Amino acid sequence: MSSSAPQQTIGLTTISRTVVSLAVGVVHTLERAVVGPDRMRTAQGNAWEAICADRARADRRAALDRLVAELAAARARDRQPVS
Repeated sequence: MSSSAPQQTIGLTTISRTVVSLAVGVVHTLERAVVGPDRMRTAQGNAWEAICADRARADRRAALDRLVAELAAARARDRQPVS
């Protein structure tokens, strides 16, 4: 009776996971070398940037709403009949 150990094969998934893992390591190392450890992006930094972008978008939206209201008011004034 011959018992053989199960043959382990390296699948496409294993290879792609390894390549992605190595690529992430290279990008992380490259970013640290180019930008410096003090200026690396963090989750907190990303969240703050998102908050700032939301605030800026809300400000632009409010400015546009004010402009539309002013234009509507001007148009309403122009349409009023003269007595």
